[in-house]
Amino acid sequence: MIDYIVIYLITVNIIASLLSAIDKYKAQRGMWRIPEVTLLSFAVVGGAFGEYITMKVIRHKTKHKKFMYGLPAIMFFHIIVTAIILLKTAQMI
Repeated sequence: MIDYIVIYLITVNIIASLLSAIDKYKAQRGMWRIPEVTLLSFAVVGGAFGEYITMKVIRHKTKHKKFMYGLPAIMFFHIIVTAIILLKTAQMI
């Protein structure tokens, strides 16, 4: 089961990272943008880490409080949930 979770998290983080990069690209060219709710939704379902790293590297959405504080808060929540799952799984073995 852990293997599937890791594969899922890698996949959703790659997608979240790509969406953030695509949004930056579109912003620079005045094109239609990816809605913030979409970016934040991918963060909530597991892509916060990839999106946060991409945001910092390409300097995108760094002035938006909901991203600067929201993504770390979501990552903290994910760490807590992951720790609980791992502890529960370890107790079952």
